[in-house]
Amino acid sequence: MKASEIRIQPQRRFQLINFREIYEHRDILIFLVWRDIKVLYAQTVLGFSWAIIRPLLSMLIFTVVFGRLAKMPSDGVPYPIFAYAALLPWTYFSTSFVKSADSLVSMSATWTKVYFPRLILPLVPVVAALVDFFIASCVLALMMIYYDMPVNQSVVFMPLLIALMILTASGIGMWLSALAVQFRDVRHANQFLSQLLMYAAPVVWPASLIVDRLPHYGEYIRIVYGFYPMAGVIEGFRSALLGTNPMPWDLILPGSISAVLIFVSGALYFRNKERIFADVA
Repeated sequence: MKASEIRIQPQRRFQLINFREIYEHRDILIFLVWRDIKVLYAQTVLGFSWAIIRPLLSMLIFTVVFGRLAKMPSDGVPYPIFAYAALLPWTYFSTSFVKSADSLVSMSATWTKVYFPRLILPLVPVVAALVDFFIASCVLALMMIYYDMPVNQSVVFMPLLIALMILTASGIGMWLSALAVQFRDVRHANQFLSQLLMYAAPVVWPASLIVDRLPHYGEYIRIVYGFYPMAGVIEGFRSALLGTNPMPWDLILPGSISAVLIFVSGALYFRNKERIFADVA
């Protein structure tokens, strides 16, 4: 019986992401995603309810502090659903990129001994967090029924917004995970970065506030602000689901450019640093 032969050789051409190799190792990706989901809810009393509790409690706090005390405008809809529609994509984004940034360091004992595409690791939290996202989406559906808000026709753009959300989280996750292998300070800065990005995003305030408070040059600032991808995603969620305003294409289009650039540059940086991971881990 002839022994099988496996030949390992370098790639003949550069590939930003070797999708064929990732597909060939899809079992590892599926296993790690399932493991992340199981570990998150293992031995918990409330189980998957935690996916709902986190954005729900944040919504209640924001409603009291910003809706009642600060009297923050909410584009004509009740502040609780206004805040929750923003917290839905934001919670996914912050959770996935923070966990993605820590993925290589936390799994170093595995990938330094067994070969598989390293790019799988920062993508695992991004995929696993979608479970929480879709569970939390059910609460928004119930809130829309409670507030008697019909489904807006712009809901057809939701796949685009979700894709931008995933693309941005993946890109930042690849950047930070590669940086964290060399600079362990990145792990400590992730939570601070998440909070900073949240208050920069229109989570507790509407993006329409930019034009209202800055009537002379607010429109130009709004276009520049649109290059922050989550600004267009969050405002797009509100427009598509709640019909607060027309779809904010002035935010979504520049945000799409930024999301693609973040993803491509993140993949490039990850691939460039991949060859030294084992040396510095």
